[in-house]
Amino acid sequence: MSALTSSTRRFALPDPEATDALGRALARNVAAPAVVYLHGDLGAGKSSLARAWLRALGVRGAIRSPTYTLVERYALPDGVEALHLDLYRIGSGGELEFLGLDDASAALWLVEWPERGAGGLPPADLHVRLALPADGANGRVCVLDAESAAGRDGISRLPSEAALHPFADA
Repeated sequence: MSALTSSTRRFALPDPEATDALGRALARNVAAPAVVYLHGDLGAGKSSLARAWLRALGVRGAIRSPTYTLVERYALPDGVEALHLDLYRIGSGGELEFLGLDDASAALWLVEWPERGAGGLPPADLHVRLALPADGANGRVCVLDAESAAGRDGISRLPSEAALHPFADA
């Protein structure tokens, strides 16, 4: 992996609480409108991070994984909408037209398995990559890659909270 740049941040997430803390920090620091692509294998924590993000934005009630519905829409307290998509079950970006997203003016898009929607999604402001640590340690590793000025601004404002355990840039 190349040296980390100002558009990249890396965090150790040793437990579910750290994943939730990162989701809350992202909600506070990544300004809307934002399109966020969530990458990672099954069980990497994509839905957990999205749930913490949405909860921090004020979503009350059940926050369901869109595994079977493909898209869940959430009204945010400021009158705008957030979308949480799980594209694992689609074959190509062309299938997105059946989800009624053409007129979606959501303030936040949280998209799991975005590679399956290639060509049919708005471009990402931020990529969130979750994985198991290569050394076999517990928890997850998260790499944030900003693709836009808004994404860079958001991750540059993330705190170095002890609960998030940021890695040194090396």
